[in-house]
Amino acid sequence: MTASPATDAAASLLADLVANGVRDLVLSPGSRSQALALAAVALADRGLLRVHVRIDERVAGFTALGLARETGAPAAVVCTSGTAVGNLLPAVMEAFHAGVPLLLLTADRPPELRGVGANQATVQPGLFGAFVRWAVDAPVPGDGDWTGLATVAVAAAVGAELPPDGHGLAGVAGPVHVNLPTREPLSGALPAIDVVPGDAPDALSGPPFLLARGPRTLVVAGADAGPAAEQLAHDGGWPLIAEVVSGARFGRHLVHGYRELLNRRELADRIERVVVFGHPTLSREVARLISRTDVDVIAVRHGGEALDLNGRTRAAAALGIENGPTDREWLGEWLSASAPLAVDLSAPAPDADGLTSTDAATRREAVRAELDAVRTPLDRALLADAVWRATWPHDRLVFGSSRLVRVADAVLPGKKVPVHANRGLAGIDGTIATATGIAVASQAEGAHGVTRVLLGDLALLHDVGALLLPPDEPQPRMQVIVGNDGGGTIFDGLEVAASAPAADLDRAFYTPHTVDLASLAAAYGWEFRRVTTRAALDQALTGPVTGRQLIEVPLAR
Repeated sequence: MTASPATDAAASLLADLVANGVRDLVLSPGSRSQALALAAVALADRGLLRVHVRIDERVAGFTALGLARETGAPAAVVCTSGTAVGNLLPAVMEAFHAGVPLLLLTADRPPELRGVGANQATVQPGLFGAFVRWAVDAPVPGDGDWTGLATVAVAAAVGAELPPDGHGLAGVAGPVHVNLPTREPLSGALPAIDVVPGDAPDALSGPPFLLARGPRTLVVAGADAGPAAEQLAHDGGWPLIAEVVSGARFGRHLVHGYRELLNRRELADRIERVVVFGHPTLSREVARLISRTDVDVIAVRHGGEALDLNGRTRAAAALGIENGPTDREWLGEWLSASAPLAVDLSAPAPDADGLTSTDAATRREAVRAELDAVRTPLDRALLADAVWRATWPHDRLVFGSSRLVRVADAVLPGKKVPVHANRGLAGIDGTIATATGIAVASQAEGAHGVTRVLLGDLALLHDVGALLLPPDEPQPRMQVIVGNDGGGTIFDGLEVAASAPAADLDRAFYTPHTVDLASLAAAYGWEFRRVTTRAALDQALTGPVTGRQLIEVPLAR
């Protein structure tokens, strides 16, 4: 077989990535990227790399995002030149704003074929602009080599070290773009390369920001906050506001009904300090709170840009608490006000005495009540509650940016559940692909659990291509639960609903559809269920899951 500098360089680059902690690579087929693809498959055959093939580059980008979200390690995505690269942009934007490490390995034409009308050639260097922590246009193999690129790229992606020409917050992860031009022959015999798997470097950190005990403090956990927010609230003796997508909605200091409490001036006006973890996006009340200039806001570094809605927020890499007494009175006021606002959507217990009564009328009434409970139709709150109750620490729960996530945030109680959501930019796209990456990563090497996705019908339709998985890859255990109200009902609660004519609102915003989800599931090889009652949904969610299930729940507008 003909020797190929492209193949030699690709094999060396991927071996270096494995040595720097990369274990997952998502591949979209293409001619210009063939050397990278063949080198990746060869490493996969040796058990050194997990390769996931997706024919759609947008799906590939979000799948890599999900893999990196779950593992915390950088995931690589490989594509060919041209529009393929542009299709990665939505996932890159989300990764930048959410602080997720991605490595974009984009094949390209050599410099002499750029800007001259060559086929499938465009301006790829700099394509992702401010949304990558570092970008490099590598030399063509033969003119130079790719030695050292992997080490620099991984360090920049995980927030360990930023090159002089990079940008972003110190110590925060994000995407990196490595543009890889090649000349023909585009592939050849693979060289024998020793590969020693290693670990990615740790992100940069710094001395902890010490919090004084004195100020009346509220801890706010937004998307991707994680358990650290609950731990700080516990250690400081402070009330905790935790969005349902935070991964911190648990513990004894959790505040229920936080939107209402933030509107109560007797509590909200007395807040002196707010400590923010993650990216809060689900309520105007929290946004208004952290925009106040009379409140000291301290935000733990997260994502590609600093949180500073009030113009004086201080950033911290890590937090500590000074010694001193806990303000139990302040905590007690919040928890006392919170307790009556906790929502309990569980069905009432069966009337055991009535069901076994010897009085026929009493028994009939008890049976009627039990049947009514079983036949209770589903609304958004009951749907979210059922999914939440069915999910446990060995599972994963992914929320789409649909109306359902806001309902869930308003009604769900505390529970220590691993939660993911693309709230960096709160886009509707890529939800199923992201969840697939999360499922594949969390179930690797025989791990137990189910990945559940709760989203609306438009979010599903935005990412239909992600339903397609190669038949030769392991099928993850997934339940995609779709609240189908026939359109974008989230707009019914926004300003436009009060100003637009009803017909214009329906056409331009609600965007009604008549998609048959059963046929869609069948086309992509998913098991399908349609449920209309809480009892049927509970049965579907708690039954054995061996593959991919699409569960449709019809909802009223």
